[in-house]
Amino acid sequence: MKRRGMRDVAAAAGVSVSTVANVLNNPGVVAVATRERVEAAMNRVGFVRSAAARQLRGLPSRLVGSITLDQGNPFYAELNRGIEDHLDEAGCMLLACSTDQRADRELRALQLLEEHSPRGVIITPTGANGQRLAAVSARGTPVVLLDARQDGADLCAAAVDHVLGGRLAGDHLLALGHRRVAFLTAGDDIAPVRERRAGLAAALEGAGAGPPVEVRAVEAGFSGGTDAAVSKLLAWAPSAVVCVNDIAALAVIRAVQARGLRVPGDLSVVGYDDLPFAAHVRPALTTVARPIRALGRVAAELLLAEGGGGHRHREAMFAPRLVVRATTAPIG
Repeated sequence: MKRRGMRDVAAAAGVSVSTVANVLNNPGVVAVATRERVEAAMNRVGFVRSAAARQLRGLPSRLVGSITLDQGNPFYAELNRGIEDHLDEAGCMLLACSTDQRADRELRALQLLEEHSPRGVIITPTGANGQRLAAVSARGTPVVLLDARQDGADLCAAAVDHVLGGRLAGDHLLALGHRRVAFLTAGDDIAPVRERRAGLAAALEGAGAGPPVEVRAVEAGFSGGTDAAVSKLLAWAPSAVVCVNDIAALAVIRAVQARGLRVPGDLSVVGYDDLPFAAHVRPALTTVARPIRALGRVAAELLLAEGGGGHRHREAMFAPRLVVRATTAPIG
């Protein structure tokens, strides 16, 4: 069946093509009765507006790309909801992609999105890709960094002070008397993870008088649930562990309990993110919270502001906070 265009709508409604165009792009200038007649005609003839035609007329795309590490992780789902909430208000739609922490998948996603001339791309980068992303921006596709610092890149960024997040976890465990603390990591190539580890280490190194403090990193990935990782963690016999995220923390708790050990009696556990389930698992999870949806929303605001007169790239920084629940206790 032939695709129906504005001329078909104009003929069906008995108006000019320019009136149809105004209904689509500037409805406020069209009388209500005329606008309703044109919209009814669109439905009758099966008209679907063309994004390509819209862009040919110099109007911005309504499509925004989101590239994150793992859409299966509830943290990124929450981030995308924050992005989507603001885009919806602006009449835009989100197209979300995952990279699985792979640079080749990130590059392919960027290339495919560029081919569709989106309004812009919001991305959690897999590594130090500032120059590549700046090149995408220079070619006309605005880029906003999500959960990542500018780090010298001429791009907008919505980020979290993860060094502070690591410090909050470390200070909490020190106050409970813990001196042998593990950090369950997803790898130092991910900047936010590296920053959390640095903050934790700084807190423990500044412990002052008392028994010596030790911190050791254990590689486990974002899910944190591999039996080998938990076995390696427990072989070191820490009294507490700070996990890369809440998903990993939950996996550690379940694995520790399956071995007949108690949380927090035998091992205190701290998560990161404060996902909705964290308050409802048993024991309820002590975690470092960050405003996830607000982070996504601000990233969308920064992106939609690109291209405006006098726009200057800026970095919006959020501060995390510690939420103490039942998975941490004084060392006994």
